[in-house]
Amino acid sequence: MAFYPSAVHLRQCVVSPASRHSASLIFLHGSGDSGQGLRQWIKNVLSQDLTFQHIKIIYPTAPSRPYTPMKGGLSNVWFDRFKISNDCPEHLESIDGMCQVLTELIDDEVKNGIQKNRILIGGFSMGGCMAIHLAYRKHQDVAGVFALSSFLNKESAVYKDLQQAERSRLPELFQCHGTADELVLHAWGEETNSKLRALGVNTVFHSLPNLYHDMNRTELERLKSWILTKLPGGTKGQSE
Repeated sequence: MAFYPSAVHLRQCVVSPASRHSASLIFLHGSGDSGQGLRQWIKNVLSQDLTFQHIKIIYPTAPSRPYTPMKGGLSNVWFDRFKISNDCPEHLESIDGMCQVLTELIDDEVKNGIQKNRILIGGFSMGGCMAIHLAYRKHQDVAGVFALSSFLNKESAVYKDLQQAERSRLPELFQCHGTADELVLHAWGEETNSKLRALGVNTVFHSLPNLYHDMNRTELERLKSWILTKLPGGTKGQSE
């Protein structure tokens, strides 16, 4: 039985575009955080909000659920893990349940007139992993995917699904990872990137020297530039 009911409604922190809305960005937080917390963290790093002229940013908050690495304690997590390691099975039931919930978020944007190829999905740590599952297994027609300090398990369902899928067009993956990360090892992020590239994904990987399991200004500025290459202004009469 899935932990998440299909009718769950995610709390959202939204940063509206400065001008006409023609694209959307879904930014998923790491384990134990919240949408509001991620927005504030980014604001602290950049000394201002991450904002765009034409892109709405949605920071949803994961529902509270028992989390095995915390000995079953409740935490705001997108899915459960058996342990924080790339060498163990995925908790696919909770991942797939959250894919259904997040699909409703994507569908809401489409209902509001935003095409799927004008939607980006990404996140930090667990949020990046969730975004990779959501995009490459369920929504291969989004504009792109980003994952900061994230990884996939060695036998991830993402790899298996991509091996079986027709790969005529897959969204590009943008990854950043600190070389000093002791929670999610840099090597795990590199391995994830290499495996996805071998399966036909166009990937970008930035190593950030001396960065721990954290974000910094260089990383976020690179991310912002990449976002604008994937979701340029000028669509639907929008001008920058």
